[in-house]
Amino acid sequence: MSSALPPSRPDIAANLAFVKAKLVKAAADPAHPPRLIAVSKTMPPEAVREALAAGHRLFGENRVQEAMAKFPPLRAEFPDLELHLIGPLQTNKVREAVATFDAIQTVDREKLARALAAEMQKQGRRPDCYVQVNTGEEPQKAGALPLEADALVRLARDELGLPVIGLMCIPPAEEEPAPHFALLAKIAARNGLNRLSMGMSSDFEVAAQLGATEVRVGSAIFGARPSA
Repeated sequence: MSSALPPSRPDIAANLAFVKAKLVKAAADPAHPPRLIAVSKTMPPEAVREALAAGHRLFGENRVQEAMAKFPPLRAEFPDLELHLIGPLQTNKVREAVATFDAIQTVDREKLARALAAEMQKQGRRPDCYVQVNTGEEPQKAGALPLEADALVRLARDELGLPVIGLMCIPPAEEEPAPHFALLAKIAARNGLNRLSMGMSSDFEVAAQLGATEVRVGSAIFGARPSA
């Protein structure tokens, strides 16, 4: 993939300002809108640097290897940069994920939770963790089923001591997102968790209305992702 931005690249700074303004307007508490995770997967470092130059510091990546290749030089320039893993994590990438990310939003099974706990103890580094819930119970999608989420939270947080601070979900694309966001909030509340990562480019305003603390927005900021 070329590291050059396309000639017709979007105005990233303007897009960031536009999305943030919409979040303030839609938020359940306008004084505390959701934090905006700029999803930079498949985007070149130059696009991330434009967002950084505009003052944005919070980014999301789907793949461990891509983040490892892209972000170390950017962190050197902007040490207050914050990076979240928002894509599925395989256990053979746990060591790199713990070393690279400030938060891992896709803790979705016992095996992964145990691997993360062991690796965090080994490295002495403790990225925040979110349990991913498959609110639509889609067989092709990662995440604990809603009826299994409480047990996974208890295991990860209470037994293994992971720094679980919240929940994350990706509703089915063909369904209204609001019931899924409401379900995630209900599961979080009964487990004493106050961070909700929910909402993407198509539905972040709905998520903000329903109490999201983080939204994950890519194309509305960076434009269409490059084709493979």
